[in-house]
Amino acid sequence: MFRLVEQRRWYFLLSALVIIPGLIAMIYSTATTGLPFRLAIDFTGGSIWELRFEQAIQPGDLRAIFSDAGLGDTAVTTIGDGRTAQVRLKPIEETQKVALMDAIKAKFGSGVTEEQFSTVGPAIGQEVTQAAVIAVIAAALAITMFLVIAFRKVAHPFRYGVSAVAAMVHDILVTVGIFSILSLFFGWEADALFLTAILTVISFSVQDTIVVFDRIRENSPKYRGESFGLIANRSLLETLHRSLATQLNALFIMAALMLFGGATIKQFIAVMFYGLISGTYSSIFNAVPILVAWEERDFLGTKKSQVASAQV
Repeated sequence: MFRLVEQRRWYFLLSALVIIPGLIAMIYSTATTGLPFRLAIDFTGGSIWELRFEQAIQPGDLRAIFSDAGLGDTAVTTIGDGRTAQVRLKPIEETQKVALMDAIKAKFGSGVTEEQFSTVGPAIGQEVTQAAVIAVIAAALAITMFLVIAFRKVAHPFRYGVSAVAAMVHDILVTVGIFSILSLFFGWEADALFLTAILTVISFSVQDTIVVFDRIRENSPKYRGESFGLIANRSLLETLHRSLATQLNALFIMAALMLFGGATIKQFIAVMFYGLISGTYSSIFNAVPILVAWEERDFLGTKKSQVASAQV
């Protein structure tokens, strides 16, 4: 049997090699800009402009007009039949708004009409951020309590909950860290969809972790003569194909959306894509090894190798 959990020191090292550059990027960004990554108008405040066209348009064509006017961080999405566009941009003066409307009519025709124009204050963004942080903390507590109750018949059920939360924190750090790097080099900005992606990544990660933990609980009474590490390794191998099949299906769909989807959702899909990769990795190579390391009091998995070498 291939001993996955005994190689946990290499898994932890790989996680550190991915997380540390992201932490450095967030520290650098915070030191230079005051924030770990750039924020979209959902958080900083700005304007929402809803326009109606005579025919369906492509968001990229409309966004190009705002980019040419120096508003490159403008987000454009189409609604319904594609003839209504919602534009999110930084606060603009009335004269700049008139100039933009003239440019839009010049490109799309004089039949363009304004449906709505409103301003979003930064206070709304702060409320959304606070709600997201509270949601993550509440999820961590709920996961821990659920696993403690669900695994109450096994030894040390609290460790199952903490291990699952540790894997969840790993995924958050990886996802946010990579986003911070992309924000520094490519100007990516976090919006409401970014928070949606983070919460989705967390849910996928925890689901995979619970599947493996549940198999450990089922196998524990069946293989009483085996060590906990061996039972966990057996359970991991038995559920590995299911975890990979589920996640790969989702990743293939996201890869297709990144290649052929609209420009307005590519950033959201990209965050989901590498977040789910992290979630798949952490549920297999972090959550279970952390649990085994805690149970066997051997964080690096060296005790067994030393015993084996002594026997040889």
